[in-house]
Amino acid sequence: MAQEQVEEYIETIFDLESRDGSAKTTAIAKCLRVAPASVTEVLKSLSDKGFVQYEPYRGATLTEEGKKIADTIKRKHRLLEVFLTDVLKLNREKVHDEACRMEHTISEDTENALCRMMNAPARCPHGSPISPCNRGVGSCAECDVVAGAGIPVPVSLRDKKVIPVTELTPDQNGKIAFIRGDCKVVQRLSDLGLTLGTIVSVMRKTPMDGPVEILVRRTKLAIDHAIAENIFIESPIAG
Repeated sequence: MAQEQVEEYIETIFDLESRDGSAKTTAIAKCLRVAPASVTEVLKSLSDKGFVQYEPYRGATLTEEGKKIADTIKRKHRLLEVFLTDVLKLNREKVHDEACRMEHTISEDTENALCRMMNAPARCPHGSPISPCNRGVGSCAECDVVAGAGIPVPVSLRDKKVIPVTELTPDQNGKIAFIRGDCKVVQRLSDLGLTLGTIVSVMRKTPMDGPVEILVRRTKLAIDHAIAENIFIESPIAG
């Protein structure tokens, strides 16, 4: 099976699972415009490769390995949408289909170069979040410095998935593992005590994307939602 086909199926399963809890064979067939029998064969193959868990008549869900691939595809897709909209000035209605065609062909180096060129956008033109890169840097500022010096960005991957502080619930906390933003952002957060390795917990989240109240080093802070969603922590733990 071609890599592009594998990625198309994984991305489709990811979308359906996010919406419905699992991806039914008929739903996948409808999205990809193929016969249900063909979908069944592909799902069996993806299951053998360890990318999905598949049960006949119940549908498919992604394994952790499948989710990693889906996250990579989604990041490329949404970065491309920003590039096509903001840089190439394409009609916003066309960028999704264009990004779908391009996402399977760009390399990881190109993906990260796009991210640096566009100052690490947080969301695509349609409002969907763009996940941070999974490379061995602690912030976008560090990535810029390394790349600017002509040094290859470290390829070592994080051991754990990171999520924005805004996804924490009041009974959870976690360790800061990545900060999205330039040197000014990193310095501003550092002045507040929000540095890599610091444990933070959410006290309260106000509605309508309002300020997020967090506890860091026994100090309560109220930070803008837009800033909080650029502070990423390792998988949360109960407070």
